[in-house]
Amino acid sequence: MKYNLTEIVELIKERRTVYPENFGPRKVHKEQLELMLESANWAPTHGHTEPWRFKVFSDHALTNLMSELAEVYKESTSAEKYMESKYLRYAKRAEKSSFVVAVCMKRHDQTKISELDEIMAVATSVQNLMLVASAYGIGTFWSTGSIGHERIHQYLHLEEKDRCLGFIYVGYPEGEWPKGKRNIWLNKVEWNQ
Repeated sequence: MKYNLTEIVELIKERRTVYPENFGPRKVHKEQLELMLESANWAPTHGHTEPWRFKVFSDHALTNLMSELAEVYKESTSAEKYMESKYLRYAKRAEKSSFVVAVCMKRHDQTKISELDEIMAVATSVQNLMLVASAYGIGTFWSTGSIGHERIHQYLHLEEKDRCLGFIYVGYPEGEWPKGKRNIWLNKVEWNQ
């Protein structure tokens, strides 16, 4: 066998969402994030369009992004549903995260590839990124709140057909690695012969 299959399957099973509120003070190194992004670049892509685009925020730019997301939340939430604690959470996430990566899809003008195919390609690139993060013991959280808001589209300098598909928060978890739980896979498979 070319690779250790047991380790690969264990890595897939151990990938976890870790909320930024659970990140500790240890910082992720830029070189680690670079390997995560390089791995994301090797996702399957129909028609070789490679539609994934990533915008990395750290330090002051991260603080500014979180302020923008907080304002979008405030602006787009009705008074009945608005929660001040959620608004303030954005600032805390900026303090706790080493990086936040905007996940974007670059839509090509001259392509026969459907938008759905392109979105799925970006999603698989994110899975690659998250698997490498897990191998490092780094936590990630993919948030999709506010992604359809025009203000976010402008903030990220996206072209008209491009889309923001979320934000990945990156940091080392404080404490133990979270445990996972899944229902039995056999209950989700139908065999046809």
